Amino acid sequence: MLSFLPAPVIGVLASLLLFLNILFCASLLLGFAVIKLVLPFKPVRIVIDRLLNFFAENWVSGNSGWMRLTQPMNWTVRGADQLQYHGWYLVNSNHQSWVDIFVLQHIFGRRIPLLKFFLKRELIWVPIMGLAWWALDFPFMRRHSEAYLQKHPDQRGKDLETTRKACEKFALIPTSVMNFLEGTRYTSAKHQRQQSPYQHLLKPKAGGIALALNAMGDKFQSFLNVTIVYPDGIPTFWGFLCGKMGRVVVEVETLPIPMHFVGKDYQNDPTFKTDIQQWVHELWLEKDALIGRLLAESRS
Repeated sequence: MLSFLPAPVIGVLASLLLFLNILFCASLLLGFAVIKLVLPFKPVRIVIDRLLNFFAENWVSGNSGWMRLTQPMNWTVRGADQLQYHGWYLVNSNHQSWVDIFVLQHIFGRRIPLLKFFLKRELIWVPIMGLAWWALDFPFMRRHSEAYLQKHPDQRGKDLETTRKACEKFALIPTSVMNFLEGTRYTSAKHQRQQSPYQHLLKPKAGGIALALNAMGDKFQSFLNVTIVYPDGIPTFWGFLCGKMGRVVVEVETLPIPMHFVGKDYQNDPTFKTDIQQWVHELWLEKDALIGRLLAESRS
């Protein structure tokens, strides 16, 4: 624990350790990803994907190591103890900061298969990491406004097709498909602009989770509904690196996969679309209430 050091020094040290961890693991990832690209056969893909996940999991373990060194690690985690490493999970969480990703990877590391995130298309250009995410088959999504889609109707449904193709790849070996239903990080400005009906959350989007259930719903053994709360305030990424994250509360609720949603067509079945949107809305109402309770408990 390096709390005796000035925060900027801790931040520089954590940044260096993060960069070296990325550099080492990404170099291994990309080398084997080339083999997968040149030899796109299922038996080769299964072997290479296992190796790629192994390298990525070691990257996550490396991050947990420097986090323990630089963070106070004042964490309360409930519900993550009875999970199985060999299996498929559909995972959802509220989203407030880039720090969420490190929190999720830390609590689930080697407890469930590697988390595969839905990412914004622009993130493929992030140096080194963009290529690593591509090598690991993370789906890159384009976010178009309704006005853009009205002018370019051929782009409607492209994200859902990307999701479907990614999930077909995920079905080959145990995987945890991670989806931030809000689609973006929470801010007060976004909350106000959306006129969100929830106190602590943005409006959720059901399309991604519907496609995951369509493509591989019969593979998932559980739905993990995760709620992250930062009682001392949502940390910035630099504040996190400087060891200023403060307290973290994570609640993991293990739910059965709603089998009546498996194999349904979100785009062309209006009844299903309405039903899954209502299901997500009810999840969000419960999550919003839980966040309120956790914040109240932290102040008492």
